[in-house]
Amino acid sequence: MTAPNDTQALKALVGDRVHLDEALKAADVAPLLMVLIHLGGDPAWLDRIAPHIQGPWSFHEHTPDALKAELRQAVADLLADYASTGRQLPITPPMHLLPRMLDVCTGQKVPAEYYPMVLEEMDLAGDDPKTVKWREPVARETLDHFNVLVIGAGFSGVAMGIKLKEAGIAFTIIEKNETVGGTWYENSYPGCGVDTANHFYSYSFNNNHDWDHFFAKRDEIFHYIQRNSDANALGDQIRYNEEVTSAEWDDAAQLWRVEIRGNDGKSSSATANVVVSAVGQLNRPQMPTIPGMDDFEGPAFHTARWNHEADIAGRRVGLIGTGASGMQVGPAIAPIVDNLTIFQRSPHWAMANPLYFETVSDDKKWVLKNIPFYAKWFRFQLFWSSSDGFHPMLQIDPNWPDQKRSLNAANAKIREQLEAHIASELNHDPELIRKSTPDYPPYGKRMLRDNHWYRMLTRTNVDLVTDHIDHIEKDAVVTKDGVRHPVDVLVFATGFQARRMLSPMHIQGRDGVTIRASWGEDDPRAHLGMTMPGFPNLFLIYGPNTNLAHGGSAVFHSECQIRYIMQAIRELVETGATSVEVKEKPFWDYQERVDVAHRGMVWSHPGVTSWYKNAAGRVTQNSPWRLVDYRNMTEVFDPTEYEFRGGATGSEKAA
Repeated sequence: MTAPNDTQALKALVGDRVHLDEALKAADVAPLLMVLIHLGGDPAWLDRIAPHIQGPWSFHEHTPDALKAELRQAVADLLADYASTGRQLPITPPMHLLPRMLDVCTGQKVPAEYYPMVLEEMDLAGDDPKTVKWREPVARETLDHFNVLVIGAGFSGVAMGIKLKEAGIAFTIIEKNETVGGTWYENSYPGCGVDTANHFYSYSFNNNHDWDHFFAKRDEIFHYIQRNSDANALGDQIRYNEEVTSAEWDDAAQLWRVEIRGNDGKSSSATANVVVSAVGQLNRPQMPTIPGMDDFEGPAFHTARWNHEADIAGRRVGLIGTGASGMQVGPAIAPIVDNLTIFQRSPHWAMANPLYFETVSDDKKWVLKNIPFYAKWFRFQLFWSSSDGFHPMLQIDPNWPDQKRSLNAANAKIREQLEAHIASELNHDPELIRKSTPDYPPYGKRMLRDNHWYRMLTRTNVDLVTDHIDHIEKDAVVTKDGVRHPVDVLVFATGFQARRMLSPMHIQGRDGVTIRASWGEDDPRAHLGMTMPGFPNLFLIYGPNTNLAHGGSAVFHSECQIRYIMQAIRELVETGATSVEVKEKPFWDYQERVDVAHRGMVWSHPGVTSWYKNAAGRVTQNSPWRLVDYRNMTEVFDPTEYEFRGGATGSEKAA
C-alpha cells in the first residue's frame, strides 16, 4: 500500500480476494497476528496463538495449519471491513494490549523499558521521532550561512545527508570512491553479505520490501544505499573521488578548515561550521607483515580490494585469515578452485540460522509491501531476535566454575549448541573439530554466521592449516613447522586498521591538539562515541565504543547517533552559538562508565585477544550497552554537558 490510510488502495487490496487469500499464505504467523490485533481484531487471538510461538525467529513458530488458515481469513475479513466502511486505519496499536502483543510476537517477555523504543523503531507513534524538527522557525538567511561537511557516503553518511536535507541545512559529503556505499561498495569479494537480517539492517525511515534474501548479499545492500541517495537527490551534495586529508579548527573564525585531495592528485580547500565523520571503524584494510610477501609472484590482494581480474578458477588459492570476510569467501570459492589452503591463526564461533540461505518469495514481498503494518511488525520481530536478547550471555559470572570455556550458565548452553553444530557439520572428524573449536567463550570475538564454513572444511580440495606462517616464497606459503604449501593466488582476509580510528586523516582541534596526540596510536575515546573535548563542532558516527559485537544493527546505532548530532546542530543554529564542545567532566565520567561496564564482559576476558582491545587491554571498539540503553542515552541532547561559544546565549551556556 502507498499509505496506511489510502482507502482506494485498501479497496484494491481486498478487491481480488482470491489473490489476497493466496498471498497471505506466505505471511509469517507472528507479524500477521500483530496486524490483526493492531487493526482492532479480537484480542482472544493472542491467547490462541501464543502457545505455538517459542521464540522471535519465524522458525520458532509451530502453529497448526488449520489455525493459520483461520488467522489469515480473520485478517482478510478485517481488511475488507475497513475498505467497505472507509474507516481510517489506526497508526498506533491498542496501547493497553501492547505488552501482551510484544510478548506473543517474540515468544519471550519484553520488558516495559523497551516500549518507547519499539514504537519509535516501527514508526508507530504517528510522527517519526528520529526526525529532528526546528522548535521555532529558522530564517533562511541563518541557514544560508551555516554548512556541514560530512566525510564518507556509506550507510551512515547517506543517512546523515538525508536528515540534513530534511532540515534545510546546507551540506557537502566528501567521498573517496566513485559512488556511495562505503564498505558495501569497497567489499565485493565472493560471498560478501550481511550477517544481520536485512529487513532490520536497513533504515527505519525506509523499509525495503523487495529484498531477495533475508540475509542480503553485497549487491543488494549496495543498491539499497544507492537508491536512498538517489531518491533524496543527494548527488548534487556529494563530491566523489575526493578524500579529506586534513581538518583543522580555526578558533578565531570558529570554523573547520578542511583540505581535500582528489584522485587526480589535485588539492582543494573548504570550510564548515560542523564536520561529521561517517568513515566508521572498518574502512582501511589491514595487511599483515609476513617475511617474503614482496617475493610472491602471483596475484595477492585483500578481501576489501578484491581483484576481479585474477582468475582463481582451477588454481591453488591461499586464504590467510578466518574472520568474517574469510568465512564468507572460503565457501564461495572452494567449489571452483583446484585447492584452497586456509591459514588460521585462531578459530571463530559461527552460529547457524535456517534463514541465512533462504530467498524471499514474491508472495512474501507482496505481503510486506501491501498488508498494513505487516512489515513494521516483521521488522520488530527481527530486531528482538537479533539484539539485546544476547546481552546477558556476555556477562562474566565470577562464581562460574569453568570461566576459560564459558562465562555463565546461558553462555555455557550456547557453547554446547555451537559445539554440537560444529561436530555435526564436520562429520564428527576429531581433528577438524579440534582445529575448528575456539578455546574462548562464545561472543569473545564477533559471532559469525555459518554459511557452510564447517561443511566446506570437509571438502577434499580444502586444507585447514593451523601452524603459524613463517614466510612467503614466490609460489608458496611456508609455515613454522617447515611445511611448504604451494599456492598460485593469495587472499588476505586480515581485517581493518580499526585501532587507528580516523587514520590517515590529520585532525587538529582547539589549541593545536591533534586526534593522534589525544588518542595515541590505539586508544580512541569519545563522549557517547561521538565527540571529544578540544574538538568543537566535530562529531563521529560509528566512533569509539559503538561497534556492536553482541547483536543488533549498525544502522540502528547510526540512526541514534544522527538524531543526537542533529539535535546538537539544532542547538547551534537556534541559539546562534558558533561552537559546541563537550565538557571534560561528562566526557571522562562516560569513559569510566564504559570501562566499568566492560570489566564484567566477555571482551575483557583474559583468554580473548582481538581487535576490540588496544595494547593495554582496554576495549576501545565495542559498545557495552544494550540497544535500549544506548538509544536512551542518545535520545535527547543535553546542553548542560556542553560548552557553547558565541551567539546570543553562548556565553550564558558556557558559564
